[in-house]
Amino acid sequence: MKDVYAVAGITKQAHFKECRSQALLNHRIQELVVNVDILRKAHPGCGLEKMYRTLKPDFIGRDKFIEIMMSLGYRVKQNKNYKRTTYAGLINFPNLITGMLLWSKNQLWQSDITYIEAGGRFYYLVMIIDVYTKEIIGYALSNHMRASANIAALDMAIAANPGSLKDLIHHSDKGSQYTSYPYLQILHDHGITPSMGIKGQDNAYAEKLNSTIKNEYIKYRNTTTEKELKAAVRQAIKNYNQSRIHNSLPNNKTPKSFANCLISLDYPQRPKVIVYTDGKQKVKDVSNNLDFLPHKDQKAPVCPIIYN
Repeated sequence: MKDVYAVAGITKQAHFKECRSQALLNHRIQELVVNVDILRKAHPGCGLEKMYRTLKPDFIGRDKFIEIMMSLGYRVKQNKNYKRTTYAGLINFPNLITGMLLWSKNQLWQSDITYIEAGGRFYYLVMIIDVYTKEIIGYALSNHMRASANIAALDMAIAANPGSLKDLIHHSDKGSQYTSYPYLQILHDHGITPSMGIKGQDNAYAEKLNSTIKNEYIKYRNTTTEKELKAAVRQAIKNYNQSRIHNSLPNNKTPKSFANCLISLDYPQRPKVIVYTDGKQKVKDVSNNLDFLPHKDQKAPVCPIIYN
């Protein structure tokens, strides 16, 4: 072995030190894989980069983590939704949210419908998301596409947010479920202003939420009955709200923790968000509050600062 060390240009001590280091690294990776499996069980479609930010291993960098986990078969494959779930109604409302300024919850909700297949049948999931906090505040799963499911989700969202909602905008596509008289009557009774988009990008936050719940959670659950699917959806939404971090939220918080921390934050301390229809939001903290003062009519979309 002395001849081997000499040819390699290393000492015996250096060789054994490297072996000990590699053994320690292998041991820590084995421990990390255990935590990865626990995280994947709760969030089956969690991507590797988000997984790294969630686990925060202190002995390995992001790129190395992704490389190792990909080699171990933890890559996530995404599926796309091609099934149509809404049909345009006869009533139209203008798009009020492009450039809208957000600094609190209950300023902008978005809603959409997606389909889920289980046991050879199609089910339809309606969800409502608070765009500022990213929290799912209302949902309903049904075996039909009637407006009653949307109403159930809306009732849940309103019940979860007691108090005045008169400055809230409800945004959706032009689906007939959202233009039904009972649905619009509920919005009117609570002073909520309806807003509608024409294309998918206009409802990007809700569209992305559909993809996340389906492709990161539901498709990994072997559900064959409506009861099983409802349980899977309920668990997925709980995990999404309470333990899935968001890189668009301050300090990679979860939607629930961010919503809770808003209670102790005054207006100047809150991140300000300007909404764009492609779903890409831009956040900026400033010392001059006048930069972000909203228009007197808070329902009017405003964009006081243009970002490059």
